[in-house]
Amino acid sequence: METTEDGVLVDKPLRPDIDLTDPRLGMKIAAERLSIVRYVFLVQIEDGIASAAQRASLEYADAVLIGWPDEHSSDVTDLTEDQLRTVREQMELMEQYIGKFSAMEREGDVDGMTDTLIRVTERVAEVRRLYQPDFALPTFAEIRRVVQDEWDEDMGKIDPQESDTTAGEIARESKDADREQDTEGRAA
Repeated sequence: METTEDGVLVDKPLRPDIDLTDPRLGMKIAAERLSIVRYVFLVQIEDGIASAAQRASLEYADAVLIGWPDEHSSDVTDLTEDQLRTVREQMELMEQYIGKFSAMEREGDVDGMTDTLIRVTERVAEVRRLYQPDFALPTFAEIRRVVQDEWDEDMGKIDPQESDTTAGEIARESKDADREQDTEGRAA
């Protein structure tokens, strides 16, 4: 600990790069927190084949973080008191979700972490929308549709025989299943 000549402790901030009175601080913190949560999630799922939901949650976080401006950029808007209050509310919700995310990480609940990463990202997206209203952010639903299509295509490449099922084969399988049900129904 640093002291003055008189022996008085010098109170130094933990992060000298942060001005606690800066009204744009929320933007910096939101990006940093989402980046950390996203990385922790990535580490949790990197050993296996990520599900479509896991991929989509990562893609959503990436989409919200991509091109994130410095908080003092001319692209960033100064907010009103009401908007700053909304930022604080979103940040509080974000921190609550991060707490849940951490608990799920300790429990190994990757499905819960997947859903919670989406919730954290939604809060950060709202913060970005306030500070950067002209920046077009996709919704999770939009990303999920694209990722699901990619997932289905990738899974079709793994087992192409299953994905190349013709309409005739499906109809035959349905008729066979109906016949089996009829046979079982009569036997009962």
